[in-house]
Amino acid sequence: MRRSTIAVDMDDTICHLVKRAIYHNNREFPTHPLRYEDMMDWNTDHLRHPDSTQEVFFGRPGLFEELELYDEHVVEEMEKLHRDYDVLIVTAGQPGTIGEKWNWLQKHMPFIPLENFFVSKRKSLIQFDLLIDDGPHNLLPAIEAGRKVLCIPHPWNVRFRQQYDFPLMDSWKNAKERVDQLLERN
Repeated sequence: MRRSTIAVDMDDTICHLVKRAIYHNNREFPTHPLRYEDMMDWNTDHLRHPDSTQEVFFGRPGLFEELELYDEHVVEEMEKLHRDYDVLIVTAGQPGTIGEKWNWLQKHMPFIPLENFFVSKRKSLIQFDLLIDDGPHNLLPAIEAGRKVLCIPHPWNVRFRQQYDFPLMDSWKNAKERVDQLLERN
């Protein structure tokens, strides 16, 4: 029997990228402080200082290696998922961030092998049965393709959550059981 495949986003799904980027932004541009709660859209150019471009905000050297785990349950639950499913990490990334992301993953989840680490902004190109992600631009194509999804709630996906009623996972606690239920596996 084929093992089900679970694609898991990295940034703001298993670790906190935006909160850490905000921290550095607020130190470097105190005249334009940002708050996580105000990040209601993917495009935050209008909120940031003019010198805080996308490249500055998300491109700080070392940023991706200093990210905090999403919560205290994520490593244990990812390991449980890895034992029973094919777990793929599918993350968007710029060339300068890919090594940092891999280093972070190996530090916190060394059980994920290199062949299960994919860098792609277009996650719909990857074959999977379930996608765990925070990005509506990834969740919607998955649903349209008949795949299951779990949405990690953040301010930037509130409008889409209201419109599309994605199943939510606001903590990694009991994630394995939740995935088993969605994939009808007991």
